[in-house]
Amino acid sequence: VQLQAFGGGLVQAGGSLRLSCAASGRTVSSYVMGWFRQAPGKEREFVSRISASGGATYYADSVKGRFTLSRDVAENTMYLQMNSLKPDDTAIYYCAASPYTSRTAAMYEYWGQGTLVTVSS
Repeated sequence: VQLQAFGGGLVQAGGSLRLSCAASGRTVSSYVMGWFRQAPGKEREFVSRISASGGATYYADSVKGRFTLSRDVAENTMYLQMNSLKPDDTAIYYCAASPYTSRTAAMYEYWGQGTLVTVSS
């Protein structure tokens, strides 16, 4: 499985971005998919995950109410809509796929290359 994340960029505080993660090589329809982020000088942290069916989502407290995760199972693609962005959201965002329902990075088997999100104040 190859995951490719894209959609990052530079946005002002309060703005929005939508990240996408496209899977290829094989279907990830049976996998939980998630987003993690890593800010400069900080450890990678969990952002959000979505169930295999797309029916259940879970968010870190820091993004709850601002970010919305969805997936198109048929298209093997996941989307992260990020609204009301803050400078603290600045990070490289990584998408990942796991056979487990987890918020722990080590439980994710496949990773994308990351896309940079920069939020200016």
